[in-house]
Amino acid sequence: MEIILAKYGEIALKGGNKRFFEDLLVKNSKHAVSRYGVFAVSRKQSTLYFTASDNAENQADIRGAATALGKVFGIGNIQIAAEFPKDLPTLLKDGVAYIKDKLPSPTLAFKVVAKRADKKFPFDSPHIAEEFGAAILAALPTLTVDVHNPDINIYAEVRDNGIYVSVGREKGAGGIPVGASGKAVVLLSGGLDSPVAAYLAAKRGLTVIPLHFESPPYTSARARQKVETLCEKLVPYCGDIKLRVNNLTVFQELLRDKCAEIKKDGYFTVLLRREMLRRANTVCAEVGADAIITGESLAQVASQTLPAIACTDNAADYPVLRPLIMFDKTEITDIARRIDTFDTSSLPYEDCCTVFTPKHPRLNPKLEDILEIEQKLDILNL
Repeated sequence: MEIILAKYGEIALKGGNKRFFEDLLVKNSKHAVSRYGVFAVSRKQSTLYFTASDNAENQADIRGAATALGKVFGIGNIQIAAEFPKDLPTLLKDGVAYIKDKLPSPTLAFKVVAKRADKKFPFDSPHIAEEFGAAILAALPTLTVDVHNPDINIYAEVRDNGIYVSVGREKGAGGIPVGASGKAVVLLSGGLDSPVAAYLAAKRGLTVIPLHFESPPYTSARARQKVETLCEKLVPYCGDIKLRVNNLTVFQELLRDKCAEIKKDGYFTVLLRREMLRRANTVCAEVGADAIITGESLAQVASQTLPAIACTDNAADYPVLRPLIMFDKTEITDIARRIDTFDTSSLPYEDCCTVFTPKHPRLNPKLEDILEIEQKLDILNL
């Protein structure tokens, strides 16, 4: 019978509070695999073991479950493996038979990676690798051995419960379990950056609460649907999330008109960003969040210069985290493609950040000027 081995990533290095991270990882992992059948979950030696129920009514999809676990933060790598008794002759017979059915091609170059976690086993790792590799070659002479650049690794791990054999392994999502670092409100537009920022925040253990600003009729129902779809794509990584939507239409119209009256159009974007943070403050207080997350990248646009960022942050009551602050667009795009948000983010539906954008925004606003303008416009009462 095949099982899934999900090995810890960073949390394997934790000290006295390791159990806290493990408990969260088990909880999040159970939720991730629940749609693929009934699995018993145990943990030992910095590894989670997922075993499908013996119930005949349980049609467990072990490969679907393994794919889902690949998106759970806290897991370093994942293997679908067969368990054999801790007996070398059994490994050389039944383990080889298992390998024959799992190899994608009979002409690959392979390497056996053996690990003896149970030091009571009488054979060390090099001996296991040598014997197992020779048995595989004898059964499949069209294969070749390449210990430096193999097409595939074949793993044989001697653990407390048995010997686990697998063909290849998949890299996990890494990071630490969602929920380990508290909550944060993420400003989620329909663009490329903010979903990636949400993903990276969750990777560091934050539970994210997405907050989207819309401005109907300037933004459409399709623009809102776009953001809802982005949330769905983030769920496998971030866990179940509920989108909050805030209407900015009246504020933006009044801000546009009042800025024009006093000929301060260039300050519109910074003033708008400050209002977004004030509204995010309210949501943080409501949900018990400890921070605000944005998708800003330094100097990417006019509102993301250091002076503009400083003026914006002054309106926040909570720390403002910017996971992408030093990323360039290529790096952000690469992550968006990997987490499958790129195509959705690229749909041509406007968001409120593009409504009434001035032709010449201020690149170097000063906080004293911003506060003076807000007082003159009576911004806090708009």
